[in-house]
Amino acid sequence: MINFNSKFNSKASNIGFFISNDLKFKPSTSIPQSTISKINSFLKKKSKDNKKQIFSFDLSESQKCFLILIKKNLNIYEINNLGANLKNYIKTDKTIKNICIHGNSFSEEIISEFAYGFELKSYTFNKYKSKKDDFVQSIDFSVKNPTSFKLKYKNFSSIKEGVFLARDLVSEPPNVLNPKKYTEEIKKLKKLGLKIEVLNEKQMKKLGMHSLLGVGQGSENESFMVVIKWNGAKQNFGKPLAFVGKGVCFDTGGISLKPARFMEEMKYDMGGSAVVVGLMKCLAKRKAKVNAIGVVGLVENMPDGNAQRPGDIVKSYSGKTIEVLNTDAEGRLVLADALTYTEKKFNPKFIIDLATLTGAIIMALGEEYAGLFSNNDKISNELYEIGNQINEKVWRLPLHKNYDKLMNSAYADVQNINYAGGAGSITAAQFLQRFIIKNTPWAHLDIAGMAFSKKAASLNSGGATGFGVRLLNDLVMKNYE
Repeated sequence: MINFNSKFNSKASNIGFFISNDLKFKPSTSIPQSTISKINSFLKKKSKDNKKQIFSFDLSESQKCFLILIKKNLNIYEINNLGANLKNYIKTDKTIKNICIHGNSFSEEIISEFAYGFELKSYTFNKYKSKKDDFVQSIDFSVKNPTSFKLKYKNFSSIKEGVFLARDLVSEPPNVLNPKKYTEEIKKLKKLGLKIEVLNEKQMKKLGMHSLLGVGQGSENESFMVVIKWNGAKQNFGKPLAFVGKGVCFDTGGISLKPARFMEEMKYDMGGSAVVVGLMKCLAKRKAKVNAIGVVGLVENMPDGNAQRPGDIVKSYSGKTIEVLNTDAEGRLVLADALTYTEKKFNPKFIIDLATLTGAIIMALGEEYAGLFSNNDKISNELYEIGNQINEKVWRLPLHKNYDKLMNSAYADVQNINYAGGAGSITAAQFLQRFIIKNTPWAHLDIAGMAFSKKAASLNSGGATGFGVRLLNDLVMKNYE
């Protein structure tokens, strides 16, 4: 929790100060001289070459002091990370419920980005624990104009809520978050001014979405497509921006069954859709001056007597036929119909899709970069630059006609895997590109290595990351509003 106040409580149990790179404490007149002397005495013992950025020591038996080193030329991510490091530094100390930080001597940007990093790192998912740890640690910043600060920080809070929603959705167990339940969670966003339309199986069948429907036909849980609309600009204000997400709520692999080991992680296979839903919440919360469409295909891939078989041929919404050679290459089948529907129905300015699509992208890029594939240099460059700024990094991989022809089927218009083997992430993207019918500017983000992490990272504590919400929000805010 973050608060902004006009006065600094120098008598609080835990107080904090930002200090400059030269390890010199330059306080305002509101700080007691005894505190100033003790801090300067502490700093004299520290080397300027010390790599630590957070120090703490006891001012007295009842008061602890935190010193946060702000080095020169820190970028946005480094400031976020510094806030996250403070949270990590104190998270196990139950005696620290609140820290009062004197922020008057540093810029609004530094304080806001620091607070933002602290909050992102504070996320927990303990919904299903019998004994919940509801301990919350907060920061009170003393600033010159708290009213202005609160107003400007609303944007950060909105983004955080979008990230946390994405993390919550990915963290839910698959026996709870089936496609039907997922639609109900999305409908809750109506109160923010978002318009929600849910297409059920009967409606999708009538439209000819047999590519998506084939994935879910082995599950007793119905499949859905959900359209989320945000109209923050004038109704006639150009074409909307479109975001499409893969929402496979659980992926057994279908008849092409996955190995049992680590199959429990397949509840995360709806991570792309969670990013889209989190982003749409974020845009609505901060009242973004843009028109945007979010489309998510929600299915469950199960192997029963009615399940899709390897060798089946289905007709997609686009009219193209698909030979299903592997039922575990199901996400692209969901996206095929969602992409064409989005393009045809809304004629967007661009389409960006997100999916935990291939294990191959993890082999290539690990947990450092999402794979980026695109038919448009402008969008690719914008995503790359923003990703580097906020550390939600993307790396562009090639699309080429020689990869594309590997997806030709002997019996249908296209096959759903590269039967020759190799370049799994690229050929999956080539498959998707075939369903961008009008050559709309399009980017595909393969986030299989980024949506979930078994280890803690800079701005999350392990588990669902919400990767993509901040990236796409900043893309919209900096380039399209």
